[in-house]
Amino acid sequence: MTSVHPTTTVSVLRGETLDEFGDPVDNDSSVLAGVPIAITEYNRRVFLAAEQRLTVVREMWGRVRPGFDIREKDRLRDERTGGIYLVEGISQPALPTNLADMRISLRRVDS
Repeated sequence: MTSVHPTTTVSVLRGETLDEFGDPVDNDSSVLAGVPIAITEYNRRVFLAAEQRLTVVREMWGRVRPGFDIREKDRLRDERTGGIYLVEGISQPALPTNLADMRISLRRVDS
């Protein structure tokens, strides 16, 4: 049994193509669509030792039910808002009874 209460659905974007100059650019073709996900944003206070001050860091996490093919460096397009997130990391703890939800570290990459 999972504890994900989706807040939106996303399309999973994967891969790169080359532009007219031969430089790699993100490929906007979708490999999955309609993936239910719970995206949570929160602020955390962090002490910057080099600057001797506190600052606020905004962190974003996603939770997805097990079984979806989401990988590090994929991009997720929020189908409701159009926002794009980069998948920076994925963790899925092992449970003895069933598969746990995937916890995904996200970074917003559009403005």
